[in-house]
Amino acid sequence: MTQTLEPETGTAPTEAAGPQERADRWFAAFERALVTRDIAAAAALFATTSYWRDLVAFSWNITTVENPEGVARLLESTLGQAAPSSFATSEPPTEGDGVVTAWFTFETAVGRGRGLLRLRADEDATDKAWTFLTTLYELKGHEEPLRDRRPAGAEHGANKERVTWLEKRQAEDAALGVTTQPFVLVIGGGQGGIALGARLRQLDVPALVIDRYARPGDQWRSRYKSLCLHDPVWYDHLPYLKFPENWPVFAPKDKVADWLESYTKVMEVPYWSSTTATSASYDEAAGEWTVEIERDGQPMTLKPKHVVLATGMSGKANVPVFPGQDVFRGEQHHSSQHPGPDAYAGKKCVVIGSNNSAFDICGALWEHGADVTMVQRSSTHIVKSDTLMDIGLGDLYSERALAAGMTTEKADLVFASLPYRIMHEFQIPLYEQMKERDKEFYDRMERAGFDLDWGDDGSGLFMKYLRRGSGYYIDVGAAELVADGEVKLAHGNVDHLTEKSVVLEDGTELEADLVVYATGYGSMNGWAADLISPEVADRIGKVWGLGSDTTKDPGPWEGEQRNMWKPTQVENLWFHGGNLHQSRHYSLYLALQLKARAVGIDTPVFDLAPVHHVK
Repeated sequence: MTQTLEPETGTAPTEAAGPQERADRWFAAFERALVTRDIAAAAALFATTSYWRDLVAFSWNITTVENPEGVARLLESTLGQAAPSSFATSEPPTEGDGVVTAWFTFETAVGRGRGLLRLRADEDATDKAWTFLTTLYELKGHEEPLRDRRPAGAEHGANKERVTWLEKRQAEDAALGVTTQPFVLVIGGGQGGIALGARLRQLDVPALVIDRYARPGDQWRSRYKSLCLHDPVWYDHLPYLKFPENWPVFAPKDKVADWLESYTKVMEVPYWSSTTATSASYDEAAGEWTVEIERDGQPMTLKPKHVVLATGMSGKANVPVFPGQDVFRGEQHHSSQHPGPDAYAGKKCVVIGSNNSAFDICGALWEHGADVTMVQRSSTHIVKSDTLMDIGLGDLYSERALAAGMTTEKADLVFASLPYRIMHEFQIPLYEQMKERDKEFYDRMERAGFDLDWGDDGSGLFMKYLRRGSGYYIDVGAAELVADGEVKLAHGNVDHLTEKSVVLEDGTELEADLVVYATGYGSMNGWAADLISPEVADRIGKVWGLGSDTTKDPGPWEGEQRNMWKPTQVENLWFHGGNLHQSRHYSLYLALQLKARAVGIDTPVFDLAPVHHVK
């Protein structure tokens, strides 16, 4: 039987065709529709329920469209400018559970991209795209100096005008902010700012990263002494320079800090320590920011074109206000200011909160002989670290994943290729497995009176993180102390403090020498309010969350992380951050957007997100 290709309805019936042939036919039909500007034919290649996630390549945005109607809308807006071509598989496609998975490359008018396609046969046995990821990884003519494009470094030959590498760096440092201005000012020098600074350096974008601490990494050094990464090493690499193969799976905070400091030096990130931004304003006519800073106590003015707030999800502390805090005779502080447990042996310590920081601090205080009570105000999702590493991350970020050919870069794209709309459907069965594996542990926690949850829809930790950035604990041992009663547990909200106690709303009185407010952090939007103005912060709207209409993530559905790594409603103002994985992965797409603007590439933004919530 002769098979025909009909782009109006999909690709040919799939009988007897292997995954390579099926993918090749789909790409041929898709590219033909794009070249002929037949948007209806291109949209018809997508399933009735389908998702196209684009990271900058077509949209100059980070956006997801749904179903053939969304595909048509995206292409109607972007096809002429993007001029995509040269779609081709980059390795043999695979097939499983009725889905063909194909890695591919492509080009646009200004750049080169990578992507991941998942095909499924419809009711007529015709292949349609179910999920489609397109990402830009480099701009033509502005490629990073990698591999065969790497710089020579040394200048061979005789030259009386020779300028050494060190002299060039010293001259650059002396001129920055004085006779030359950064095109991009990155405010915040934690892992997010450092990763973006490294990307911009490699793309030759004049940039400056500033941070209030004295040394890169001090954001980690200054936290409580037991802090460590709860994510595994394979998930946490920085761009360009991965952790060594003998790096610990869960790095202690001071080791992370030293790595960040050395990384900043090795990657030649322009970085000013002991520098605080005090105010910022934007001149729309000039297309320029005026940012007032204090560097080593001395005032300066910077005039960047773009400002990136990389101040961190865990940067702006939520410090509650309760009656009686002014009369309490003990010590009280937010978890971000907690110095560690050493001074509290034999003391009565009350920790308000029941998420990551609360558990870490309770565990360390208990180890040093303190009498510890945790106050749980709302339910918490807990997953044991070993179980999460095996079931939740093992297929993408582990030694077994590497052995199967799953590099960190591929894993990042696999994760990015799962549309947020349906990601919870993939997560729920994983967390059901975790619940069953550790059933005895969860039973003990409930018998101890701990209020557990698995997310509003049972989808667990990752969705809680993406939706609200709070409400969970990756258990590295401290939960056992609660289960065993070694750390006491109280429930409810704080009503007031007395001279020597914390009193809950139900009248429970907890004696205290120390109160730790492990009460989390506010939206990054708050940094814009403080630095620029509340009015500008309201124009930006809420930062983080998906609009899932679950707890602390109000709708409507937005489909991407609000205002992160992409254009906002305030011109030339950007937000960057998240965990180490997100800082690594999304710094590329933010850097490419900034590079395009630096060299004058036209960047029409598709679907600039509206503002639904101001905080």
